[in-house]
Amino acid sequence: MSQKFTILFDLDGTLVNSAPDLMRAHNHVMKKYGYGERNLTDIKKLAGRGSKVMLTRSMHELAEMSGKIKKTDDVIEEMTKEFIDYYSKNIAEESTLKNGTKNFLSWCKKKSISMAVCTNKQEHLSIDLLKKIKIYDYFDYVAGGNTFNYNKPNPKHLTDTIEIIGGNVKKTLMVGDSETDSKASKAANIPFVLIDDGYTEKKSNEIYHDHLVKDFVDLEKIVEKYIYD
Repeated sequence: MSQKFTILFDLDGTLVNSAPDLMRAHNHVMKKYGYGERNLTDIKKLAGRGSKVMLTRSMHELAEMSGKIKKTDDVIEEMTKEFIDYYSKNIAEESTLKNGTKNFLSWCKKKSISMAVCTNKQEHLSIDLLKKIKIYDYFDYVAGGNTFNYNKPNPKHLTDTIEIIGGNVKKTLMVGDSETDSKASKAANIPFVLIDDGYTEKKSNEIYHDHLVKDFVDLEKIVEKYIYD
């Protein structure tokens, strides 16, 4: 290859099963501000667009169910700060890697594939989680939700990351678990691998994708088709 192949990864629900720790932080905040708790299924549907969006959507749903008054924007900002503070201190208590993740990342390194994370989770939280779950060193760059002035589904989140690591959009693959990842990939004209049962309200057949996989086991077979195409 004259130029390295690049793979971009989403983080929550893609590389890492982070829902248990997101749920604990979410429920801590909701309880403090007078709302009910949510379960893992709820969190998986709410996550994916960043902590503020998750809390706002959840609070609105809970307010409608309970008849409570929705919080103002100022209070939502306070809730988001409380969430980030709690979550940052408990970021990897119950989170686990997706099946086959480390083996696949190791394979990519051996193949000299450049890798980066493109997530709507805040950059410092993303880096901390990757370090604590011990896969940070596999990546050339981590672009969080606050790294640029935009994030997914804006395709520039992907294309600017590719440019930073010296990649080529035409030699790039994106792996994610939601319509947010799918929309960004499609707009950037990057082939998209969808991880099934992701952090989204939609079913896999409702999300645009080029390939559908359960986890990272045997994902090498798909990647090789692009490398040697």
